[in-house]
Amino acid sequence: MKKNKLKKTMDVKVAKVKKRGKKLLYLLIAILILWILTLIFAPSETEFESTSSVGTIQGLEIPRTYDGDEIINHTGYTLCYDDRNEQAKWVAYELTRDELYGTYERTDDFKADPAVQFRSASLDDYKSSGYDRGHLIPAADQSWSKEAMEDSFYLSNMSPQDPQFNRGIWSKLESAVRNIADTEGSIYVVTGPVLTDGPFKTIGKNKVAVPKYYYKVLLDYTDPQLKAIGFILPNEGSSKPLESFATTVDAVEKLTKIDFFPKLPDKQEDFLEGSVNVNDWAFGDFQASAKDRKAYTPVEEKITGKASPLYYLAKNSLTGVLVLVKNESMVIIKTIVPKDFLEKIEKAFD
Repeated sequence: MKKNKLKKTMDVKVAKVKKRGKKLLYLLIAILILWILTLIFAPSETEFESTSSVGTIQGLEIPRTYDGDEIINHTGYTLCYDDRNEQAKWVAYELTRDELYGTYERTDDFKADPAVQFRSASLDDYKSSGYDRGHLIPAADQSWSKEAMEDSFYLSNMSPQDPQFNRGIWSKLESAVRNIADTEGSIYVVTGPVLTDGPFKTIGKNKVAVPKYYYKVLLDYTDPQLKAIGFILPNEGSSKPLESFATTVDAVEKLTKIDFFPKLPDKQEDFLEGSVNVNDWAFGDFQASAKDRKAYTPVEEKITGKASPLYYLAKNSLTGVLVLVKNESMVIIKTIVPKDFLEKIEKAFD
């Protein structure tokens, strides 16, 4: 009797797995077709040529990475995702003057990041939490491209921020960074939450950590004066001047355990990261009128303007299918693997 019941249960599971497996196979075929289409319709390399006028070290903004780091590339920025705390431990990008004069408005289309390998933060995690979905790379830094603006709203680029902090001193610092990029022509930025001083308060089902501090490090690698500066700010509202939060990049490295700008020559790195002079930096709010923006050719026109609409259709469809593949795979795993074993694995990663 028990054997018949067990056999019947197994038959049902096998049937479900076969059905899901067939659907998964079709999705994988769709991924292959969409990937080929993105290759066919993608603009040429010359169309994607960087608009920066600075001849610098390739990937200079990227901190030192290690085996096991989950590095994700999106339009306009790169991030390192921390699965344990459900947010990026750093987001790195170069911000150039012409990128500041983009005309694309905020989409406010917050969404889970399908590129994250395991479960990611969700919209429900932030709902009624009392915390803002605080951007790490600001949407305003991504106004140069429709795709860049959309990519800035992935939840992998968000971190739980006190509303007074996010809309106050943090926003003021973001505007100052844009002003510096406008003044210097180009700036390298690495920013994120400090995730080395837990335990943390968490929000949501996915236990998204609420950081106590945030940081930014800036590198101006343009003539006539090379310089670097760091900022460490508590996750709370403040009326203090930005200069009061300034520090050396070395100090931020010590707190975060992140090695910034490792591609710099050693002597240059030691000098730039070990000293700071706030008087060298053009603090102030960045402002660009509609007339100012119109005077600039949008970066997207320079970089992706010649891309076929079919390229964007295929690329966006590919992202959606990847999400479906991820979901179907999880259903198959949950069907095959015993529930108690899965719970043990989840607890091990919590």
